[in-house]
Amino acid sequence: MSLPIQTSFKLPSPLPSWPPGGEFAQGIIDLGRLEVCQVSTFTQVWATHEGGQDGLGATFFKPWTVPSGFSVLGYYAQPNNQPLFGWVLVGRDSGDGGTLAQPSDYTLVWSSESSNINQDGRGYFWLPTPPEGYHAVGHVVTKSSDKPSVEEVRCVRSDLTDEPESDAYIWRTDGFSVDSLRPATRDINDLGVSVGTFIARANGAATSATLACLKNRKANFSSMPNLRQVEALMQAYSPWIYFHPDEVYLPSSVSWFFDNGALLYQKGNQNPTPIDSGGSNLPQGDSNDGASWIDLPADDGQKNKIKIGDISSTKFYLHIKPMLGATFTDVVIWIFYPFNGPAKAKVKLFNVSLGKIGEHVGDWEHLTLRISNFTGELQRLYFAEHNSGTWVDASQLDFQGANKPVGYSSLQARGIRNDTAKGNSIDSGRSFDVVATEYMGSAVTEPAWLNYMRE
Repeated sequence: MSLPIQTSFKLPSPLPSWPPGGEFAQGIIDLGRLEVCQVSTFTQVWATHEGGQDGLGATFFKPWTVPSGFSVLGYYAQPNNQPLFGWVLVGRDSGDGGTLAQPSDYTLVWSSESSNINQDGRGYFWLPTPPEGYHAVGHVVTKSSDKPSVEEVRCVRSDLTDEPESDAYIWRTDGFSVDSLRPATRDINDLGVSVGTFIARANGAATSATLACLKNRKANFSSMPNLRQVEALMQAYSPWIYFHPDEVYLPSSVSWFFDNGALLYQKGNQNPTPIDSGGSNLPQGDSNDGASWIDLPADDGQKNKIKIGDISSTKFYLHIKPMLGATFTDVVIWIFYPFNGPAKAKVKLFNVSLGKIGEHVGDWEHLTLRISNFTGELQRLYFAEHNSGTWVDASQLDFQGANKPVGYSSLQARGIRNDTAKGNSIDSGRSFDVVATEYMGSAVTEPAWLNYMRE
């Protein structure tokens, strides 16, 4: 009996044709003698319908429609409380051979034979045994107690792998747990590549030590978007930002803030200095020496005008970053507020102002688009919240106007509570500047105010 084929969630509108140049969105990325591509079509192998997130269980999938010449590296798992939305990498040798190898055997990690959970048949979780000099990067799941064929998956040569760690919780029962897998280090210069597979542990055993992620040994940025492609990505995915209808303090561009009276104060100098529209006369450097700071003018009328902001001048500032071994692009979208108002506390049915607690000049909020460099498809959106934030998969987002997600800027009472509602809105793709892209070199000139590190 053939297994049903399932395709991951698709964005509301078809992807555009991206501007040409480089290897961005070409479907395949060369990690250095190992080519990989994303597969997001699966066949269901086994499912459980209890436990895990929201008590709805989880489903385990085998990659399907694997391109010719590519091999499966591991299976995919997802909780049942959301639509199918995921991918795994499949690989092929792009060098002189030897980057991939069959496992020599399998070890049974866990089976549901003795479990009374609500399930579709029985599930068996297998860890490939790699030959010497290789690492397994994913598990195999079957509905039979028979060991899988060694042809089922491939292990990867050790020099093309990196250290992994657990990521999101997928499912747990009776001492058995399943978590998604990601590289242990994930800064912009780190080379670890997520395979999209999962870690299975029985009775707390740390089987992650026997699994690995991939590594981009080429250590270059050929798969990253160029400036024209970044602009096209923003036109496709620029979030709509909604402001609270009671919001008093709205954003502006940085240049509007400077042009309308923000001043540079200096210790020991009674006469503050007007700031150039581009911030060229601001002190530069990577430390705060306490000798200079930006503040509002003394005149109440001018001060209040700046505090209110000017939404019509709002500009969004982009930092473009390679992530997960340059297999993804993070587009960090910053929005500037001239003033952050006083904090508020919620007491029963009343909003109580806390005076000047939380007030300060100049404030930033941000969102981050995470985009696949294999296809140019939006994968996730990060919503910043105070000193932390939340990643949300594209399948869980609200969209407005094709593939543009919706975000909410909280009422300017940060520090105590968050209030969001639909008031004024702005498309972040309307006016934006790319202000930082380390991998593009001289293609982008950073504004002077970006290197102002003081209060």
